[in-house]
Amino acid sequence: MYDSQQPSPFLPASASSSSTGRTNLDVNGSHGSSFSSTKKRSQGSRSWIKIDQNGTSEILQLDKATIMKHCSLPARDLRLLDPLFIYPSTILGREKAIVVSLEQIRCIITADEVILMNSVDGCVVQYNLEFCKRLQTNKDQADDLPFEFRALELALELTCMSLDAQVKELEMEIYPVLDELATSISTLNLERVRRLKGHLLALTQKVQKVHDEIEHLMDDDSDMAEMYLTEKKLRSEAYTSSDVCSQANYSGGNRVASKSAPVSPVGSAKGSQKLQRAFSSIVSSSKYGSLMSSSSSGENIDQLEMLLEAYFVFTDNNLSKLLSLKEYIDDTEDFINIKLGNIQNQLIQFELLLTSATFVATIFAVVTGVFGMNFAASIFDHANVFYWVLIITGFTCGFMYLSFLLYFKHKKVFPL
Repeated sequence: MYDSQQPSPFLPASASSSSTGRTNLDVNGSHGSSFSSTKKRSQGSRSWIKIDQNGTSEILQLDKATIMKHCSLPARDLRLLDPLFIYPSTILGREKAIVVSLEQIRCIITADEVILMNSVDGCVVQYNLEFCKRLQTNKDQADDLPFEFRALELALELTCMSLDAQVKELEMEIYPVLDELATSISTLNLERVRRLKGHLLALTQKVQKVHDEIEHLMDDDSDMAEMYLTEKKLRSEAYTSSDVCSQANYSGGNRVASKSAPVSPVGSAKGSQKLQRAFSSIVSSSKYGSLMSSSSSGENIDQLEMLLEAYFVFTDNNLSKLLSLKEYIDDTEDFINIKLGNIQNQLIQFELLLTSATFVATIFAVVTGVFGMNFAASIFDHANVFYWVLIITGFTCGFMYLSFLLYFKHKKVFPL
């Protein structure tokens, strides 16, 4: 893949930076060493896992410049793989690589190798072990999928499995809490539902982003064709070999012609005809190759589309489960609001009855208070008269309270 005279791009960053530091030190002295240390800090290397086609993995220390040069990627694509920043799930097809950022799995897939962001996360470790196992197991078996699609398939599979496990765990946790909240409304249950609702919204955004990214790839044939790296690599190698052969034939014909005597017009005409035939054969072969590549790319697009469709259905199913959970939470909230409204109406009814009773009792208290004042009246000359006043006042207050109840029933303020 690389010339033997050029240094390997997968050298440890410490070696390359140390050589740069020596060069700067020889030229500029101490100022060069400070510049090299600043460059080290700005272009710090990270730990990556390289997996080749034979299923062999190794841990390397690579900086951004080395990866950008090796995979022909712009700097903005590498920002998607930076663990210090949180980016939504993204799958980008480039000229020589596929940039995959799916939850914890962040890698660069080429036609020959996978450069995986090294991490102690379970998904990354599982991806490394599982992909090496699949490559070593299917080494002697014919596989329809090329290397880059197998790597992409495993990344999608692990991501979808991780999201599905989170969805199932949330379902098992949220349904009992909602049922308990429907029967017993308390501050503790409301706090648990609020926390679970936040987790539901975050998980829905993750699944929705993976779902939209797969759908975007399926809708754009050019993006899917761009992701077929093996075909582009073979086409480039075939074009390079044909170009070398044509240059060799052309230079050989010139050498034979230069050794001969002065060429006659007839000979020159024959030579020009041979060159025209050679040129036409090269053009026809290139046209045939382009047609074959376009037809094969169409088949590969269908193949990749079928691969993406399976995981699109899987993520769509998880998204439907999350939407069902959200609807169940909304229904529970509506039920709780109705229940709280009913309780509030009962409290208002009780307050209305209590207010009416207070009004009636106030009237009775006013009458007794008036007769309890110190003033001269003939009614006080008879002891039994005051008792009759109290009895008549009590019956009057009771009649008024009953009238209030009949009035409330007639107006349907509350059922009685």
